[in-house]
Amino acid sequence: MKIYNTLSARKEDFQPLEEGKVRMYVCGPTVYNLIHIGNARPMIVFDTVRRYLEHKGYDVNFVSNFTDVDDKIIKKALEEGVDPSVISERYIEECKKDMAGMNVRPATTHPKATEEIDGMIEMIRTLIDKGFAYAAEDGTVYFRTRKFKQYGKLSHKNLDDLQGGMRSLLVSGEDQKEDPLDFVLWKPKKEGEPYWESPWCDGRPGWHIECSVMSKKYLGEQIDIHAGGEDLVFPHHENEIAQSEAANGKEFSKYWMHNAFLNIDNRKMSKSLGNFKTVRDISETYDLQVLRFFMLSAHYRSPLNFSAPLMESAKTSLERIVTCASNLNFGIENAKTDALSEEEAELLKEAEKFTVQFDEAMDDDFNTADAITAVFDLVRFINSNTDEGSSAAFLTKLKEELLMLCDILGLIVERKEESLDAQVEELIAKRQEARKNKDFAEADRIRDQLLGMGIVLEDTREGVKWKRKS
Repeated sequence: MKIYNTLSARKEDFQPLEEGKVRMYVCGPTVYNLIHIGNARPMIVFDTVRRYLEHKGYDVNFVSNFTDVDDKIIKKALEEGVDPSVISERYIEECKKDMAGMNVRPATTHPKATEEIDGMIEMIRTLIDKGFAYAAEDGTVYFRTRKFKQYGKLSHKNLDDLQGGMRSLLVSGEDQKEDPLDFVLWKPKKEGEPYWESPWCDGRPGWHIECSVMSKKYLGEQIDIHAGGEDLVFPHHENEIAQSEAANGKEFSKYWMHNAFLNIDNRKMSKSLGNFKTVRDISETYDLQVLRFFMLSAHYRSPLNFSAPLMESAKTSLERIVTCASNLNFGIENAKTDALSEEEAELLKEAEKFTVQFDEAMDDDFNTADAITAVFDLVRFINSNTDEGSSAAFLTKLKEELLMLCDILGLIVERKEESLDAQVEELIAKRQEARKNKDFAEADRIRDQLLGMGIVLEDTREGVKWKRKS
């Protein structure tokens, strides 16, 4: 298995620190509003990475945080006249609902920044003791960026190039920095803001220190994979490396993975442009499984453009897989024999190549686009090699392979069986009777009636199939 490591800017063979185990940290959202589709991409991508690692037999400890103290959270709380915790807890719950809709599994641990303040104070104290940080007169604590000699190794820029790109942190004491490149570890409280006591001043942590502390607490001083969107490479992940390695004296993360940006209609997502979309917005038009399929249809390091036509295409493509799974279920229920024939046994051996094809794609830096191609190749194989004479055993094995590959991608393609109410069942029976009596006008009338009720019929060699009109 190979992973593209942002740190080395090349694909590397994956060798975990501890055989059979993977420690993985993914930066989570700041919870001040509903998550947008830009948040959704890393959630879906790295959930899929986790699923594949588990498929390969690894025990994955997967940690993803919630940043629940931030200027945006505080601003919204002041607007609503509530405590910031009310805002953060509200949107953590909403985030979890959207994650469930996208079939993103909960992390092993979802730490919250506000519950890890003691650890942050302790790491800041360690950095001061080691000479990597200092407190200004007003209690603001800064990290001495130039003292960490490897600063810039993730973003592949030197310190002078980085100076113009530093994230602006408008806090008191900014003019007390020893160097313009130094960044904030702790900042003094402001009127009306939440704060915690510290040896330097009452205040709250800077953004970057949160993940260093939470990763260390729940995964240890060294981890296998640290991941997030490419916008986090600098300064957030660069600063995490500096803090963690300066404090712990060890390499922080062996592999760094970053997904590319998501645009909407070929433009950067922006409220001012009117193209800002939340996951909840999308759920009003599409099943969120369609959004997941869409996100995985491109390699995670490739820029992805969101548009209505592309979502419609994703919907149609996903429906092909869902229909294949439905046909397999129908065939299993109506199979005339359970026993596997010799010819079917040979076909099953041939079908195994699609799992191999899938694994080869995923082993190559988690190429979900090519993995989906393998799934469609399997679908075509199933459609070409099954009919009303197929045995239940044969169909069941094919179904198991299809569902296994889709589950690794987090795609739910086996829909719960829907039950028709008595009226619809009676109408279908009457239509069948009319067809038997060659009363095709009546059969067509009943079909149109059912269509008006949102029921689509399909006459197949195996019998009548139905589905609800989408």
